[in-house]
Amino acid sequence: MNKVQFFRLAGILAVFLLAGCASYVEEQTTARRFEWIVSPEVHPDNRVTFRYRAPDAGEVLVDAQFESDPVAMTLDTSGVWSGTLGPVKPDIYPYSFLVDGIRVMDSGNSHYFPNERFKGSLVDIRGETPLVHSLKDVPHGLVHYEYYPSETLGTNARVLVYTPPGYEESSGVSYPVFYLVSGATDTEETYFKVGRANLIVDNLIAAGKAVPMIIVMPYANPYPELRELNRQVEADLLATDLFTDEIIHEVIPAIEENYRAQTGPENRAIAGFSLGGRQTLAAGLGHPEIFSWVFAYAPAIFDRELDDLFEKTYAGPEDLNEALNQLWVSCGRDDGLYEASVKFTGLLKDKGINHETFFTDGGHTWMNCRLFLAETARRLFE
Repeated sequence: MNKVQFFRLAGILAVFLLAGCASYVEEQTTARRFEWIVSPEVHPDNRVTFRYRAPDAGEVLVDAQFESDPVAMTLDTSGVWSGTLGPVKPDIYPYSFLVDGIRVMDSGNSHYFPNERFKGSLVDIRGETPLVHSLKDVPHGLVHYEYYPSETLGTNARVLVYTPPGYEESSGVSYPVFYLVSGATDTEETYFKVGRANLIVDNLIAAGKAVPMIIVMPYANPYPELRELNRQVEADLLATDLFTDEIIHEVIPAIEENYRAQTGPENRAIAGFSLGGRQTLAAGLGHPEIFSWVFAYAPAIFDRELDDLFEKTYAGPEDLNEALNQLWVSCGRDDGLYEASVKFTGLLKDKGINHETFFTDGGHTWMNCRLFLAETARRLFE
């Protein structure tokens, strides 16, 4: 097989200095036109004020994931809508605005939720005690944006790669690899920008609660990009063959040829959320010779197909018990996929397949996903 090479793209920052004269009136007009709006504003008591400029709108609501329903905002004389919510439990939450029924991001907030369907912003409510995903004064790894040629997809695909603290300096050291798969319409950036996978693992490594590892965050839903390339493919989000082929035959070889990655199933883990959990089970339980650590977060599997999955997709109980170091299934009890997860783990028990469960409060959210990720990182490669 030909050696796979990543295409590394470097960004060039150009700074333009503009000089000129402007009248006082022009300066004041520009200042009014570009008046800065602070949104979101997190207060010391963990209340949050959201603001959005829309002087001609008839109604603006803020839809935050810590509220059960969108909340109406109030218009002031300057054309800015605002609303204060909370106090809110510290965490990172997605939110958006509904402007006359149209969902938009917060134009005053540079922190956004990478997703191919909905457009949301993020608010980080930090509180007094740092959380596992908080930016702390510890050694930090690096997150690399990489492109590789994918024969499976017929295009150049993108993957994010986290290398642990000290990777650049310790040239003779190799590391186990954790493949981390996002949900249905999420992108390869979601575990980085929303899941804060890099900060979680940085903090756990610094505390001696996780081993240094490489984390690989692939693009698991290629259908939108394939349609943009006018490929005649039928989108089937529940199908897992395309992802399994991509991760095994394209992503893993590219990582192991370009990074100091330890090889062998005992040094490879895979985890995924929602549809990524479904893909994780297909790739991990279908190929225990590739992955020895399999973690499914609220996997998108359904009652009607469980028998078929074990018959057509997954390896047999004896092979799984012999090959896997750990099979772990997690879900929130308010998640729409909770009952399916319970039935799935019940079937694992009936078949005598060794596994662990982690069922907690909450729903199908990235707040839970970060919790699952932190629990996973503590267990890997022990």
